[in-house]
Amino acid sequence: MTVIDSHCHLDVAVFDQDRSEALVRAWSQGVEGVLIPALGPASWDGLLVWPKTDARIQVALGIHPWLLHQWPASEDGLYLEKLDALLGQGVACAIGDCGLDRSSARLASLDRQIKVLDGHLRLARKHRLPLVLHCRRAHAPLELWLRRVRLPEAGAVLHDYTGGAARVAGYSARGCWFGFAGSVTWPEARRRVEALRVVRHDRLLVETCAPKHTPVPHRGKRSEPSFLVPIVDAMARYRSEAPGELARRLSDNARRFFGRPFYMNGGASSVLTPSA
Repeated sequence: MTVIDSHCHLDVAVFDQDRSEALVRAWSQGVEGVLIPALGPASWDGLLVWPKTDARIQVALGIHPWLLHQWPASEDGLYLEKLDALLGQGVACAIGDCGLDRSSARLASLDRQIKVLDGHLRLARKHRLPLVLHCRRAHAPLELWLRRVRLPEAGAVLHDYTGGAARVAGYSARGCWFGFAGSVTWPEARRRVEALRVVRHDRLLVETCAPKHTPVPHRGKRSEPSFLVPIVDAMARYRSEAPGELARRLSDNARRFFGRPFYMNGGASSVLTPSA
């Protein structure tokens, strides 16, 4: 089985002690590539070096709604301007994490989140890149947002999709793709499984969302890209497909969505640091 991890936060501190070893484990398990989406501005410059070090690793740049409370709203435009400049280098293959989240009262207001999401969309259209969307307890406002905007031609992926089966058709009609993480293997993940079963095969991606959402049988540990195999196995079982065939389709989908081959380049190295 060979497959691409379409969403993995390999740059966060919990991987500092064994990041290189985690990648070696991933490659040995048939992982062909990893997409690392930025959480915020502090990681942008460092992440841009990674694809040049190993082309199996690609990156997305964006501002996660979780981070907006860390600076005043008056600075949002400055960060979006810097993001615009970095996207102009042509290294990042997507824009994200970005999106809407109402899971905590400490988060920035929904109005502010929507304005920043509008900014990400403008940049996605300008740079002809897809969006990596985060949505937690905010599917109703996200649907309203999608009704008033036009997504970039490259589309958008709802990573670690939580919206249930009933919303799949509407999101698909708006140009959305769907990513499923280790949480789809959990016994209590009935709504995720129901949604997985109705997603079109050409709009489907798999991810670990590491270090969170660790799949069964590794639940309770930190997740990592090498844990993709049990996720794909579970997805194949729920969709009544052969795991190897599904894995190939998922990799093809990831290459098509992100526009990157995820192949090793000459002199590739698996030794990476967050500030590389």
